[in-house]
Amino acid sequence: MISVSHVSKLVSDASGELSILRDIDFSVNVGETVAILGASGSGKSTLLSIMAGLDTPSLGQVALAGQSIFDMNEDERAAWRGHQLGFVFQNFQLMSHLNALENVMLPLELAGTPQASALAKDMLTQVGLAHRLKHFPKVLSGGEQQRVALARAFVVQPKLLLADEPTGSLDAQTGENIMDLMLSLNKARGTTLILVTHDQKLAQRCDRTLTLEAGRLISQR
Repeated sequence: MISVSHVSKLVSDASGELSILRDIDFSVNVGETVAILGASGSGKSTLLSIMAGLDTPSLGQVALAGQSIFDMNEDERAAWRGHQLGFVFQNFQLMSHLNALENVMLPLELAGTPQASALAKDMLTQVGLAHRLKHFPKVLSGGEQQRVALARAFVVQPKLLLADEPTGSLDAQTGENIMDLMLSLNKARGTTLILVTHDQKLAQRCDRTLTLEAGRLISQR
């Protein structure tokens, strides 16, 4: 599904050049669930951003189904993300001026998908929020907001779902419930899932775990 080939990320500051990622190399099969583990500052979120085409590597390449995403221009990558990729964030990233239904409709409307409202309603029903369609983020609990975010990610039927600490802002029980939901949706839709977490318990629920340390991939299990 996706291959990361010898990716490095270097940045410069007043003290000189800093290596964020160093020669990261791995691939993920279709339908596989993979957790990326590592301490804060290990490069996990930077790697996820590069895999999404939101950041560019200093060296190396990322390919989805054999197509290099960095051979695309910015507009082409944006179109690719809109059709192929779902992204779930730790802090939900919902549009505060849109209600739950409108938040889930948004990627469909941007893609010009017909019947966006009906598709969004169905997806929100699947995540247990049929009764909260018209509620705005500020009146939703953290767990409910993450359910809206999951609905928004899955409604475009992505081939690849990337999740950055998807349970990091939630209490333990709510986080476990969200993980249950995400894995069940992922299995039902045959999506490939890659998530960043620092939680060993969550990582163990995935098919495979990659561990980063100081920008290097130190183990694959």
